[in-house]
Amino acid sequence: MFAEPGVPLPLVIIVVAVVIAGIIARRVPVLRVAISLFSWVLLAGLLFVVLQQREQFDPYIQRAMRILNLQDQSVVGDTVRIRMAPDGHFWARVTVDGVSRRMLVDSGATLTALSTDTARAAGLRPAAPVFPVMLNTANGMIRADTARVRSLRIGTIRADNVPVVVSAAFGETDVLGMNFLSRLKSWRVEGSTLILEPHHPQPSDAAS
Repeated sequence: MFAEPGVPLPLVIIVVAVVIAGIIARRVPVLRVAISLFSWVLLAGLLFVVLQQREQFDPYIQRAMRILNLQDQSVVGDTVRIRMAPDGHFWARVTVDGVSRRMLVDSGATLTALSTDTARAAGLRPAAPVFPVMLNTANGMIRADTARVRSLRIGTIRADNVPVVVSAAFGETDVLGMNFLSRLKSWRVEGSTLILEPHHPQPSDAAS
């Protein structure tokens, strides 16, 4: 059984700090108004974060997020649309051989890369290739094993028999590279939204 994600500790600290500041500011009218406004903004942001974290676990929250158009990933017609995250990257909710993962979409990566934990959860058996696969990462050159994902799904998109590289050096990060993006009919960025269009749309999966 998996524990539901809690509220991030930094947000808890901020909330406590605001409460304390509010108590101190009772004797200063201008500061009291500023603290009140900041508190409302903070509570709205906290609610948004909690909704996003609970969305994948609660179907009622999922429905509300769709109605309010707050989802970071959605299916529109045959396309999958992914909003840019606060870190400036696009993160897709992907199903890898039945295992749900949040993967970084990186057009600068030639290959799709999986962490050892994701490969293990998906039941993959990475093997050392005949010719070593050497990858240039932020931590320098690393050697990676190879495997194949039977089915990789994002909303209406399904890619079968996808070659991937696996290494502990990736940490907890999984990456969708160009060998996946090149299978699409098209992909593009419009404003702060990544739009993925498949050649042969499939019924939308639960990850979207």
